[in-house]
Amino acid sequence: MKPLEQKPEPQADLLDPKNLSTRLRHIERREWWLWASALLVTLLLTLALASFLAPVARHSLDDLDILAVHPAIRGLIGLVLLFDLYTIYQQRQIVHIRRQVLEQEKLFRLITENAGDMIAVIDSRGERLYSSPSYEKVLGYSSHELLGSALDQVHPEDRPLVEEAAKEARQTGLGRRIEYRMRHKDGTWRYLESTASVIRDDDKVVEKLVVVNRDISARRRLEEQFRQAQKMEAVGRLSGGIAHDFNNLLAVIIGYAEILEDRVPMADREAVEEILKAGHRAASLTGQLLAFSRQQVLEPRVLDLNHSVSDTEKMLRRLVGEDISFVTRLEPQLGAVKADPGQIGQILMNLVVNARDAMPDGGQLLIETANVVMDEAFVRRYPYPVKTGSYTQLAVTDTGVGMDFETQTHIFEPFFTTKEKDAGTGLGLATVYGVVKQSGGYIEAISEPGRGTTFKIYLPRVEDAVTALDPLEPEVRGEGNETILLVEDEAALRNLAYQVLVSLGYKVLEASGGAEALAFAEHVENIDLLLTDIVMPDINGRVLAQQLRSIHPEIKVIYMSGYTGQAVGNHGIIHPGAFLPKPFSREVLAGKIRQTLDLRSPQTSGAPRATHQKEPNL
Repeated sequence: MKPLEQKPEPQADLLDPKNLSTRLRHIERREWWLWASALLVTLLLTLALASFLAPVARHSLDDLDILAVHPAIRGLIGLVLLFDLYTIYQQRQIVHIRRQVLEQEKLFRLITENAGDMIAVIDSRGERLYSSPSYEKVLGYSSHELLGSALDQVHPEDRPLVEEAAKEARQTGLGRRIEYRMRHKDGTWRYLESTASVIRDDDKVVEKLVVVNRDISARRRLEEQFRQAQKMEAVGRLSGGIAHDFNNLLAVIIGYAEILEDRVPMADREAVEEILKAGHRAASLTGQLLAFSRQQVLEPRVLDLNHSVSDTEKMLRRLVGEDISFVTRLEPQLGAVKADPGQIGQILMNLVVNARDAMPDGGQLLIETANVVMDEAFVRRYPYPVKTGSYTQLAVTDTGVGMDFETQTHIFEPFFTTKEKDAGTGLGLATVYGVVKQSGGYIEAISEPGRGTTFKIYLPRVEDAVTALDPLEPEVRGEGNETILLVEDEAALRNLAYQVLVSLGYKVLEASGGAEALAFAEHVENIDLLLTDIVMPDINGRVLAQQLRSIHPEIKVIYMSGYTGQAVGNHGIIHPGAFLPKPFSREVLAGKIRQTLDLRSPQTSGAPRATHQKEPNL
């Protein structure tokens, strides 16, 4: 019966500085003992010769040729002296070589101890012979804790990859770069980038592997965030395009439903009202999509965020309920920001609702404002580019269930939600993200499972004076008799707008594009107002308005669109008072037109009211 083979114990760390110095000193002591033994033998031989020659010298002291009779003795003495000199020379060489070895060992130790990469030496059985001190800095393990199998700390799912790469290196003599996960001493997993080199013995057989590992966890997180940003940008573009086309359809649905509501009997109006409700809900969803895609038209004003919080606090308290403690902590000397007041209110409402839903058993909700200066040291903690400067911070903190890292990577995606079915649209945080980014700011989420969540919003601080909010304007009647040039490439929406405007008493000229509108302008004596879509195939609305003003300098303009998109962003900011977002109701359209026509500018002050013109036959 064969005795059981014992697994060899892991070899000691041969390259450990203490072990190497001890072994070298041991070797040197043995060499000194050898040299001392040789010297002792030499001395004994010399004494023996001296004892032999002394009597002869006394017997024949006057004989000058006494030594010539003994040439062998003289040769022996010479050899002894030469041996002594050679021994001393060899010992000096050994001391010199030892010093060189120690200098090289010191240099090697400096390299391995200060290298950012982790270096390991693995034998043919897969056992670690050496682990550089960087392992302790990066992964928390000392070199003694890592002795044993090189796969002990490797993630189980990645072990086949590591074993295959090691086998390939031993067979081919060439290592390849791989990425795998290794467990930190605290239990977390780190991503490592690994490259192996081979060490061969005298027979050219692969004897050991030198493995260089680099911690790429931060790079992997950055890559993941970059992919996430690209995905968000792609989803945003898709959302904006869908919202634009869908808003055109909704405008037609809502508009004709309003017309139908006035014509059907009272008993049948309930069905029409349901159509209108559904249309308005759909319009709200497309508005949130536009906010996420940063393609909505904002009406920025210089604001004090403290006032925004105070103005909405009463409504927000009703939203959270009595089982949640609502606390505000506002900076008295808060810097002003430039943002859309309505969108700031939407941000607060969405974040508060999100915090409320995270605390089903009650808790505390805290809203804070603060002045923050982002310097180079501050922005270095973010993996994405952040501009340095002065910011105003708005923070909403809850003591709810919190989120894990995986959930945090998706929270700003549209339609992503952790709530139950039909409990939310998944657009709340996506809307917040879009508004903040469109306002030139940044948002971050800080959360851990069971420890609540904090959303921090940073908006650029401005030095301008806070803009007073406009007082509520009285309801404007929409009737009139001016001439309106209506330009819309969507036939259904153009027909709807034409019917509404004609019913209000206006003279309406229809055009399906910019070229047709310019042709109207050259044949019509007076046009009071241009109502134009922004995004059109041939000429966009802004360029059309500029060209029309060269023909009719007194013309007023209202732009309408389902989103801003590139057509507005590349040609400047449209004055918010002259913009009509789609979809719009009949009352909103009528009020916007009447309000714009009644505005008196220096160019139009005292100008006569337009008379009806005969539509040219083009």
